[in-house]
Amino acid sequence: MDIATVIGLALGAGLMLLGVVTGGLALTDLIDIPSVMITFGGAAAATIISFPWTSTIGVGAVTKKAFQNPPSDLPGLITTLVSFSEKARREGLLALEDDINELPEEFLKKGIQLVVDGTDPELVRNIMETEIGNTATRHAYGRSWWDAYAGFAPGFGMLGTLVGLVGMLKNLGGGDASAIGQGMATALITTLYGSLAQNLFAAPIVRKLTRRSEDELVVKQVMVEGTLSIQSGDNPRIVKEKLASFLTPAERTALKDDGD
Repeated sequence: MDIATVIGLALGAGLMLLGVVTGGLALTDLIDIPSVMITFGGAAAATIISFPWTSTIGVGAVTKKAFQNPPSDLPGLITTLVSFSEKARREGLLALEDDINELPEEFLKKGIQLVVDGTDPELVRNIMETEIGNTATRHAYGRSWWDAYAGFAPGFGMLGTLVGLVGMLKNLGGGDASAIGQGMATALITTLYGSLAQNLFAAPIVRKLTRRSEDELVVKQVMVEGTLSIQSGDNPRIVKEKLASFLTPAERTALKDDGD
């Protein structure tokens, strides 16, 4: 589980509640069922309209990725690619065929298999980079549901506020100042809900999913460069230095320690 997502949501909700309590309000003052229906329900309805039904059905699986922390061992991957480079230079590319099934990543398996089969290097790059492009497009489409929701939520919050103001103005003739104040407070709650839905959940989820996608694409790009370096017969030390450019300073240190 990604602890940052959980902590962020809990911290945001906790500070909101603390601000409400210390501001002299009761939690019940911010609970209004019609506002919930207009803001959250309206934004969800508009988002559902914007996408095929299959996208709405699959949004749960997409959202789940924001709460997961997929394992990523770039230094370990680079070490594997360097070892493949050493073996290919020593025994030839065909010697790698026995190691393909041991690879956990299907994308890398495909790349190494293409190399072993003697596929032209330019074609290998085109095939692998086309798959990377398709993966990026698929990820963008997956997170676009929440991106749309984040855009609709404030608008429906404002719509709910307008509905509340209409009701308040309708009762102005009664001359009850307290009723007018209560009506104004209720009307503004929907604006609060819209902002909360956008800024505490939907928009952060989109950003987290974007980061997940970027991390995965970096891993795949390392696989592409490593595969092509193996095919071209580059010196393993050169392969290691080339792929290390994708790492953070801390990861480069870990890679150097592994090499030692």
